[in-house]
Amino acid sequence: MQLLGTREPGVYGKTSYDGLIHRIKQTADELKIECCFQQSNHEGDIVDKIGSAMQDGVDGIVINPAAYTHTSIAIHDALKAVNLPAIEVHISNIHSRETFRNNSVTAPACIGIIAGLGLDSYEVALKALVKNITEAEVQQD
Repeated sequence: MQLLGTREPGVYGKTSYDGLIHRIKQTADELKIECCFQQSNHEGDIVDKIGSAMQDGVDGIVINPAAYTHTSIAIHDALKAVNLPAIEVHISNIHSRETFRNNSVTAPACIGIIAGLGLDSYEVALKALVKNITEAEVQQD
């Protein structure tokens, strides 16, 4: 993600990570919610951030595990452990790429996966997550 905009622009587009954050913030403003952001290339940092989500007052998670999608039982387990609704996001369609990208070990710990819509995947995921959280709150009342 740190190389977004320069890494394989034909696959991931030309928008930078900062540009993506700006787009997500605009969507969050429209939805009247607050977002926090974490980008790391280190699996343990990602697991730690997920693990602290509940105590940090997080209501849900939108996550792009990137290559860890295909390998990280630790991220899967962290998502399951915090028991927060999570949506996995991918800019590209992981199912139409190399065979090794077709399987997600993290998706079963999520309520859904959105892939292949470019950066719009994040906006769709955020809207879906807010809807899920709102509906769950209504059911609890």
